[in-house]
Amino acid sequence: MASTDGSGRCFGDGDPLLAQYHDEEWGVPVHGQHALFERFALEGFQSGLSWITVLRKRPAFRAAFADFDAEVVAGFGADDVARLMADAGIVRNRAKIEATIANAHALRALHQHGRTLDEVLWSHAPAPTAESRRRPLTWSDVPATSPESTALAKELKGLGFRFVGPTTAYASMQACGVVDDHLAGCPVAVARDAGDPVAAVPAGGDAHP
Repeated sequence: MASTDGSGRCFGDGDPLLAQYHDEEWGVPVHGQHALFERFALEGFQSGLSWITVLRKRPAFRAAFADFDAEVVAGFGADDVARLMADAGIVRNRAKIEATIANAHALRALHQHGRTLDEVLWSHAPAPTAESRRRPLTWSDVPATSPESTALAKELKGLGFRFVGPTTAYASMQACGVVDDHLAGCPVAVARDAGDPVAAVPAGGDAHP
């Protein structure tokens, strides 16, 4: 994933869409039901694929899944599954589609019990230590899982969420800024470490890039 555009980014590969995602989203704190549901869903669809494939299909995913409104998606039935399986704009994987619908049900149940996905996710943020603040030097230093992602996956599965193993949970933590794995020397990392403010997605989660 090393950058090839000469920018010094830790990833981007010369693709403007991926570079924008790197610069503006990856590792930025995310809050809010719609935004978090979207991130978890897309990370689930990404499993086994390249991230740029999913990123390019993001507008189609938003259209297909009602802008990731969990209340609407929880109402999807067999006809919707058939519609989604016929939608060439998204990843047509039945298990992942059905998992996204099941996760909308789990999210709705979570809210009915007075909890939020925001609370669950951020309760697994790593404790700030000297080690956790040390940026990785190369991609070999970036883990695929962590004790926190393993615990998050276990809790989410207990709550009825699917397609959220420790690896997908860790990728979601990266995508939502629970961990920031930009490599040392990356311009984004340098700016953040110098104290430049990084805005989080608004609590409503309705603002999209």
